[in-house]
Amino acid sequence: MIGLEFEKPILELQKKISELKKFTSDKKIDLSGEIKRLEEKLEHLRKDVYGKLNSWQRVQISRHPNRPYTLDYIQLILTDFIELHGDRSFRDDKAIIAGLARLDGQKLLVMGQQKGRDTKENLIRTFGCAHPEGYRKALRLMEMAQKFQLPVLIFIDTPGAYPGIGAEERGQAQAIAWNLKMMMSIKTPMVAVVIGEGGSGGALGIGVTDKICVMENAYYSVISPEGCAAILWKNSIKAPEAAEALKLTAGDLLKFGVIDEVIKEPLGGAHTDPQAAAQNVKTAVKKYFIELLKLPTDELLKNRYAKFRNMGPFEEIHES
Repeated sequence: MIGLEFEKPILELQKKISELKKFTSDKKIDLSGEIKRLEEKLEHLRKDVYGKLNSWQRVQISRHPNRPYTLDYIQLILTDFIELHGDRSFRDDKAIIAGLARLDGQKLLVMGQQKGRDTKENLIRTFGCAHPEGYRKALRLMEMAQKFQLPVLIFIDTPGAYPGIGAEERGQAQAIAWNLKMMMSIKTPMVAVVIGEGGSGGALGIGVTDKICVMENAYYSVISPEGCAAILWKNSIKAPEAAEALKLTAGDLLKFGVIDEVIKEPLGGAHTDPQAAAQNVKTAVKKYFIELLKLPTDELLKNRYAKFRNMGPFEEIHES
């Protein structure tokens, strides 16, 4: 079992319970009372540990290798998925998955960053970090969804846009900036869910939507904690402090009005029960699509524009 540093007491107790159950089975000795006591202790420990996670611990859970990715959510909550490819200019970026699907009969376009489960797949998908052609593919398909009046569901899960020289040569910053501009005027309802990492412009490049949800143990930030620490303290080891300062957790973001909803996860993270996590995502997404599909197009666009213009309140102080 893959565990994080702060989960060690939980994993050790789980291991002890498993050993007792095996011993009971092998030796035909009744230890049910002791096992029950330890299981109750485990449940209290899990609630205690996961009930007071700090920002850095939530970042670690958002990166858990067993956490559900975009394709997992597509398989769990959607049907009739048909993948679409390419930006019609350079190539198909495997870091962004996109296609047509149905949500309980409702036709829609779905897309999102996709990480790999092993080294080989991560190299193909560049760890969920999209190239310019990935963002161009995303915009091309959003415009297609607009043409056919299909709502758009977006899953965000990336540490950031791909930082390689080739990506920069092909206009990485311009591709993201163009998406930010054009998504503001896409004439169809759009809902985004941050399911893991929501890093920088790489996340925002497909994140200008009518509603933004963040899963309980996901994060959404202008920079990764390690990147922030490297800039402010010249040392990435300060990432835990940076995570606290960035206010990047779902709870913080909701409080500041950056997002619309925190989607609850099973105790311990979405990877402990992907089916339950997916059902929570489905409930939130369906609710927002029902609401948004009722709005006239001009009101939809007006509300989307106002949503992003109202972010980041500030005060002007005039010195006498």
